[in-house]
Amino acid sequence: MSEIVQKAEDFVTELLENRLNPNFLYHNLKHTQRVVKSTKVLLDNHELTEAEKEQLLLAAWFHDTGYTKGVNEHEKVGCGIASDFLKAEGYDEAKIAFIEGVIMATKRFYEPKNLPEQIIRDADASHFAQKSYWETTDFLKEELALLDIEDYSQKEWRDANIKMFRNEHQYYTEYAQEHWDPAKEKNLKQLLKDKKTEKEIAKKEALKAKYKSESPDRGIQTLFRVTLKNHLTLSDIADTKANILLSVNAIIISVALSNLIPKLDNPSNTYLIYPTAIFITFSVISMVLAVLATRPNVTSGKFTKKDVEQKKVNLLFFGNFHKMSLSEYEWAIQELVKDKEYIYSSLTKDLYFLGLVLNRKYKILRLTYTIFIIGIVISVLAFGISFNLTEMRHA
Repeated sequence: MSEIVQKAEDFVTELLENRLNPNFLYHNLKHTQRVVKSTKVLLDNHELTEAEKEQLLLAAWFHDTGYTKGVNEHEKVGCGIASDFLKAEGYDEAKIAFIEGVIMATKRFYEPKNLPEQIIRDADASHFAQKSYWETTDFLKEELALLDIEDYSQKEWRDANIKMFRNEHQYYTEYAQEHWDPAKEKNLKQLLKDKKTEKEIAKKEALKAKYKSESPDRGIQTLFRVTLKNHLTLSDIADTKANILLSVNAIIISVALSNLIPKLDNPSNTYLIYPTAIFITFSVISMVLAVLATRPNVTSGKFTKKDVEQKKVNLLFFGNFHKMSLSEYEWAIQELVKDKEYIYSSLTKDLYFLGLVLNRKYKILRLTYTIFIIGIVISVLAFGISFNLTEMRHA
């Protein structure tokens, strides 16, 4: 590396590190270093004089320094920065003019007229063929938004890049065409694949939205599901309460039969007859009511095709079909699922009749618990009164 190129590198590095707006996420020192590196690769593979190579490297270092003064006409501003620096270093005027011409060749849509201009343009766009393209393109998109130049959506940015790859950009040098075009084409294919994938996702979302709009309303489904679940839970609770009463009264009767009844043979224990009878009677009544609360109702278990056609039968309750053949029930279900209104009607009937069953269970359970409490109180009082009367007679 020549001394002037080294000085230019130090100068530009300091300039871009300390005087460049931090919103330049793409056009910064890292980009300049990448362009210089790509320029060296192209110079190594093309026949140019040492002087031309030096001038191209200087142009590569200075080509984006104009951004330190703003976006507008940054190529022209960069030429001024390069000229001032090189003149201060005593660089040849003709060579400075050549460097300025190469810097101006980096302007967008410029068509290069010679090999040096082709090299700088290819080097400036070398990231199109690099694995780091996806990172650098995101930085450029964000930079444009931060600088209030253009705020692209992800789709718009991808489409703009596809357009750039297909219609607006080309590599000019033989080396770039041979070695960079294939990699660029690979990145283009990925862009197109992403676009296709996005279209497929959008199509699936559209179908999902269409299906959702055509399917039964999710809120109604949730209403039925939650309500039916709550009713079934309440039914389980009722059965549990009835089982508790059955168990307690069975224990009470067992104790009474094993301990009280044998004592009634003794004449001295005759005062226990009536309290024991009351005690056992109320326990038996409680057990009978508890059994009634849990006793299932027997239904016909059959329906006709006319019932299905007129939507009179609830096909979701086993009691309405348990005596039907499988083929008859399959036909009925197929008729049911064809009609959304019939489905909701069946769910409503199921919910309604389940509610009636719950009402019956809880009414009987309330009566059972009331009788059980009354029986316990009366039995205790009866035992107490009988004992006191017996004591008074003996006194």
